[in-house]
Amino acid sequence: MSNSLILVVDDEHDILDLVEYNLIKHGYDVIKSDNGHRSIQLAKKHKPSLILLDIMMPGMDGHLVCRHLKQDRDLKDIPIIFLTARSDEKSEVQSLDEGADDYLTKPISISKLISHINAVLRRVGPYGDTQQKSIHFNGLEIDRERYIVIKNDREVRLPKKEFEVLYLLATHAGKVLSRRVLLNEVWGAHIYVIDRTVDVHIRKIREKLGDDLIETIKGVGYRFRKP
Repeated sequence: MSNSLILVVDDEHDILDLVEYNLIKHGYDVIKSDNGHRSIQLAKKHKPSLILLDIMMPGMDGHLVCRHLKQDRDLKDIPIIFLTARSDEKSEVQSLDEGADDYLTKPISISKLISHINAVLRRVGPYGDTQQKSIHFNGLEIDRERYIVIKNDREVRLPKKEFEVLYLLATHAGKVLSRRVLLNEVWGAHIYVIDRTVDVHIRKIREKLGDDLIETIKGVGYRFRKP
């Protein structure tokens, strides 16, 4: 993972300096920002490999920064890890729903932080240029460039996690994927979420796209059926 560029965003300069020092020591290149607006400018200019993002910042907080980045076609695929003093479940759920790849609470050990960064970079690696940008079946298009699904000429936008569940199943059409595989691939092995989380996302996908695409294999998992 060496030479990956990480953008660290936090309004506390001692945290910026501490994180920067340790990331550099572990072989990363680092750029820093102490406010939300500046972080977006730096992301556009440098296209970092990953963004470490605080939530509680004056002016533009981390949630606003995350939403802005995920709405930008050129920046939406940059993985985001929230590193924040907020430990409440509501904030964590909101962050992940907004498209964050991980959520860590302060204080955190440097070794744990590095481990999570490495895990996220490994996980998002396959979504680079070598991965299919879109999948086409009869009357169905799953466009990963724009994070949209087109079914029978109707455009459907899904939240990031719903889209990635659908995309993963579609890239393995005809094969059964267990809930644990879906959890590990979409949420990551280091994120604790229950199996029921997958069921909820599948239900929401079916509500938007119909019941004919994803088949439940009782006691095992789910299978994408080609239309």
